[in-house]
Amino acid sequence: MRYQSMDDLKKSVAGIVETDGKVRVANPEKLRGQAIDRLVFNGVFHENGEIRQAARDLVRLSGNALGIHSASILPLYEARGRRECGGFTVPAINIRGLTYDTARAAFRAALRNRVGAVIFEIARSEIGYTYQRPAEYAHAVMAAAIKEGFTGPLFIQGDHFQASAKNFAKNRQAEVQALKDLIKEAIEAEFFNIDIDSSTLVDLSKPTVRAQQQDNCEVAAELTAFLRPLEPKGVSISVGGEIGEVGGKNSTVEELEAFMEGYREELDKKSKGAKGISKISVQTGTTHGGVPLPDGTIARVKLDFDTLAKLSQVSREKYGLAGAVQHGASTLPEEAFDHFPRRECAEIHLATGFQNMLYDDPGFPQEVKKEIYDHLRKECAAERKEGETDEQFIYKTRKKGFGPLKEKFWSLPEEFRKEIGRKLEDRFEFLFKKLNVVNTVSLVREKVPLDGGERRVA
Repeated sequence: MRYQSMDDLKKSVAGIVETDGKVRVANPEKLRGQAIDRLVFNGVFHENGEIRQAARDLVRLSGNALGIHSASILPLYEARGRRECGGFTVPAINIRGLTYDTARAAFRAALRNRVGAVIFEIARSEIGYTYQRPAEYAHAVMAAAIKEGFTGPLFIQGDHFQASAKNFAKNRQAEVQALKDLIKEAIEAEFFNIDIDSSTLVDLSKPTVRAQQQDNCEVAAELTAFLRPLEPKGVSISVGGEIGEVGGKNSTVEELEAFMEGYREELDKKSKGAKGISKISVQTGTTHGGVPLPDGTIARVKLDFDTLAKLSQVSREKYGLAGAVQHGASTLPEEAFDHFPRRECAEIHLATGFQNMLYDDPGFPQEVKKEIYDHLRKECAAERKEGETDEQFIYKTRKKGFGPLKEKFWSLPEEFRKEIGRKLEDRFEFLFKKLNVVNTVSLVREKVPLDGGERRVA
């Protein structure tokens, strides 16, 4: 499947994609066959940087030619802040492994249900342990959109671009610069939605709520001011903020107000008149990935929907935001999901549940699973806590198998990949219906107009 040379790459798309001057897709049907499969694989795995980049460029420009454009969801969220629309919760899907196949499943479900309001995202931590830099992730998602015939705005998001409290305490400037470097890299990869998470810097030992939130306000404002000049022409990036670290204590209206007032003051100091955040992530009782019990099953979560609804309401009515964002939700019970649109939650982040479907599927080749788990027991041994069962240890660490064994996942038997793809598609359809984003294509296209032209990041 690997190209032998640049000439081999060019021959593989001859008569399919014309590259003289502006890229044009001469044969979309053939592109959606083996051609796109080969392009996406080489854009991820080819050892030659020139060939890898050429494959990525072809995928991006072919997608643009077919009417697929990376976009900011900000205009939709601003409309929601003005209460011109509502009653739905946008799913933000984190894909840690088998990225192309998983994104394909999401696009199939989206197309069948006319879903336009859906986000594909990857967190700072996931970029690290899944070995997926922003450009690679965007490449795989765009290729999946081409493969399935999706068109229109494509929302790709940097999730939890999170400050490390430990590194921040050691060297504030270096940690903030690391986040700026990541934001710049993500924007260059056409991530036009960025969630800044400096909630890790909240210090509950301080005497007032405003003082507790001060570092959070300052860093979120500094990063917002930093990214605005990096926006390509015609794009205003949707930026998210966060007031409560997921897994910590539940957020309050007082914390929301303290953060928003402090953030706006700091942003005005750093870049007067700059556009601020469009949504706010809060804590309502969830934990990323869920809490594994000794047998490896997940503890049932008590989520405070009243707090979520109140925070969403205040953020819209007082600050014009789209609403609150719920993290750590993919392992919630099925009956929980239709509560989110009813409580006007703006966005919900979903990750571990899809990972669990993959690992726990009875068709997952046992020899591959054994290789992954043996790798984790060796390489992540220092993370094992005293008294922890092997099931708990594996559940918490198996997300770290996606990076070192990435090509193993991409090369799983085709029959299994098709079957897990079908199951993921059903799951996405269930979530789209529960979150009430079915039939949002026309709303998205009305609020997020695209010029249809080629857009490059300067």
